[in-house]
Amino acid sequence: MEGASLTTQPRPASAVPGSNPAFEAARAYYEHNETQAEIAARMGVSRATVSRLLTDARESGIVRIQVINPDQGGLEDLAARTAAALGVQRVYLAAGNQSRELGRGVNPQARQALLDMHLVPGDVLLVSSGRTLYEVGRTQLPPLPGVVVAPTVGGQAEPEPWYQTNEITRAVAQQLQAHPAFLFAEAKPSPVMFEALQHDPGFGHIQQLWAGARGALVGIGAPTSTRSSISPAIPTESEALRHAVGDVCLNFFEIDGTPLDFPGHERMIRTPLSVLRDMEHCVGIAIGEHKTPSILGAARAGIINRLVTDEHTAEAILRALGEPSA
Repeated sequence: MEGASLTTQPRPASAVPGSNPAFEAARAYYEHNETQAEIAARMGVSRATVSRLLTDARESGIVRIQVINPDQGGLEDLAARTAAALGVQRVYLAAGNQSRELGRGVNPQARQALLDMHLVPGDVLLVSSGRTLYEVGRTQLPPLPGVVVAPTVGGQAEPEPWYQTNEITRAVAQQLQAHPAFLFAEAKPSPVMFEALQHDPGFGHIQQLWAGARGALVGIGAPTSTRSSISPAIPTESEALRHAVGDVCLNFFEIDGTPLDFPGHERMIRTPLSVLRDMEHCVGIAIGEHKTPSILGAARAGIINRLVTDEHTAEAILRALGEPSA
């Protein structure tokens, strides 16, 4: 594969190569250069089955394909210039345009950002809701045993999976081999339920995890007016949100970073803005040129201090700031 590196991950010593059909098919196809037809004949299955096994091998991490940017130095320079322009500590860049891949497209960068937090057993990592974080939770992440993973917002009754924060927390914790902590609350509970939560030991525990967290991996939401999907708890028709360019953990802001309140905001179950701003490692993830104002607002608000994105988005950020992208 020109311009790409590929590895088939080693199996445990106790495993017999070939006992896993996806591994057997992947090794034959990628390492021994057998055709799918040859593999199908040898394994006694159809070519469609071989194709499915190869897909399973990639999705499960048995096979990893990495497209190598021939101008890696240029990519590193772009990342450094984007970080300086945003005023954040570091930008982790995936090559090209990863808009269609979402979390899968920036998996290596998300992995590195997590490793750079240097979390140890007992440390707390917060994760937000959102489509990209939902996808990140379905990719292979570095083992962080003993770390506690907690959600940043409520979302128990959300109809869409990428806003169901407990499930995202569970998925991320499973990938990290960490311990999940759950938040049994809606994003915006009723006044009665909100009052009850103030006396609930479980919610009190989550608030303590928020306050003591060392790191956070959070999605940066797009401008409310452009979203095809958003939590029903957000009053998108509110005049107060007309100038919102995005949010982090349901904390909305204007492009200059000014926080925005809206009707019912006092009942939102979300990590406070002050906690996110004081976080040692608050890594925002956002992909796509349409996220440019959202990223600018999040950086100017002081919410994120690191960013995971792609080359295409970084160039759009620099253009928006009037700086050369090359």
